[in-house]
Amino acid sequence: MSLPTFHMIDAAPQPVATFSHAAEIDGWVFLTGQMPTWPDDPKRPLPGGVTAQTERVMDNLILVLKGMSLGIENVAQARIYLTEFDRDYEDMNMAYKAYFEDGKLPARTCIGVTGLAVGALVEIDVVAKRP
Repeated sequence: MSLPTFHMIDAAPQPVATFSHAAEIDGWVFLTGQMPTWPDDPKRPLPGGVTAQTERVMDNLILVLKGMSLGIENVAQARIYLTEFDRDYEDMNMAYKAYFEDGKLPARTCIGVTGLAVGALVEIDVVAKRP
C-alpha cells in the first residue's frame, strides 16, 4: 500500500484552515469539505440562503475534482453538514441532487451541527474513485 499524496488546486477556493484540498491513495481521492466561499475572492460575502450556499459548495467541489482530472460522476460518497438541519434539509437536498445524474447518487450522510467555519450554513466533503 502506498502513502497518500496531498494536492492543492490553484483554481479552488483558498483553504479556511490548515488542510490540503485533497488527499489521494490507491485511486481513492478524499476531498476536504468545501465551504460556500468564492474562489476568486475569499473576502466576498457568502451567498444568501442554503440553496445558493449548497450550489457554491458543489461548484467548489467540482473545481477540486476538475483539478484532480475527475468529475462529479467519480464521487462515491458524500458527507453534508447543516447548521439549521430542520429548516434547510429539503432545500439543500433539491440543490444537491441537481448535480447528479438520475439514479446515480453517491452514498451519503447528512449531519446537523452547531456551527461551521466562516458562518456557513452548509459544508460538503466527498470521496471519489479514479476509473
